[in-house]
Amino acid sequence: EEEIKRAEEKRARELYISLEQEQRRSEKNDKEWEEQLRRSKMADQEMQRKARRARDEYKRQSLRAIEKGRVAGLSGLFQQGPVVGNGPTAAPLRRHSTVLESSSSTTQRPGLHPAAPPLPAWVRAPRPSSRECVLLWFKEEQRPKQAGYERNSTAIAPWFHGLISRQESETLLMNAADGSFLVRVSDRIWGYTLSYRTADGFKHFLIDASGDYYSFLGVDQNRHATLADLIDFHKEEVITTSGGELLQEACKWTVSATDYGGLFQ
Repeated sequence: EEEIKRAEEKRARELYISLEQEQRRSEKNDKEWEEQLRRSKMADQEMQRKARRARDEYKRQSLRAIEKGRVAGLSGLFQQGPVVGNGPTAAPLRRHSTVLESSSSTTQRPGLHPAAPPLPAWVRAPRPSSRECVLLWFKEEQRPKQAGYERNSTAIAPWFHGLISRQESETLLMNAADGSFLVRVSDRIWGYTLSYRTADGFKHFLIDASGDYYSFLGVDQNRHATLADLIDFHKEEVITTSGGELLQEACKWTVSATDYGGLFQ
C-alpha cells in the first residue's frame, strides 16, 4: 500500500509539473501572438498613412498641374490680341497652351467638321518617370530660363554638372575642400540636387524648379528667379542655421569636355 501511495503521489506531482509547464508555454505563446498582432496592426497603420499621404500628394500635384494649365491657357488667349504698331508682328510662341476659338468666328462648310485643337507638346507628370522625361523637361522648360548658366552669360556655370548620379557627385567631391559644391539635375523631382562637401562627408539638398521660381525643399523658404540667383544667394547666406552650409567653391569637372548627360545637345 505504501508503494502504491508513493507511486500515486509521484504521478500527481508529475501531472502537476506537466500542467504547470503547459500553462507557461500557453502564456508564452499568447504573449508572442499578442506581440505579433501588435506589430501587424502597427504595420497596417503605417501602410494606411503612407497610402493616405501618397493620395494627398497626388491630388495636390494634379490640382497644381490643372491650375498651371488654366493660367497658361488664359495667357495664350491674351497673347492673341492685336498689337498696335508700325512694324510686322510675329505670332507669340506657346508650348503648353491651346487656342480656344468660338465656332461663330469661322465659316464651316457643309459636310466638314472643325479640326481638333492641337495637343500640348508634352504633359508633365507629378514626378519624372524616366531619363527621357528629365531631358525633355530640361530642354523645354529650363534651357529657356538659362538654368545651369552663369548669371547674365552664355557660359555654363562651373558648378553645373548636368545629369549625373549621386555616386558620381560624391566621387567628384571626395578630394574637394569643405564647402565645395556642385549642382546636378535630379531624377526624383522636377528640379535639381545641390551636393555639398562637409568635414564629415556629403550633404544633398533638393531644389524645387517645378514652378516659376527656384527654392530648396524643406530647408529654405526663399524663392529665387533663377538657379544662378539661388547659388549666389547662398554664397553669403547659410542654407541651414544648424549646419551653417555656405557655398564656397564650385567643384569643377575633372575632364576637359563633357556632354552634361545630353542636356545641351
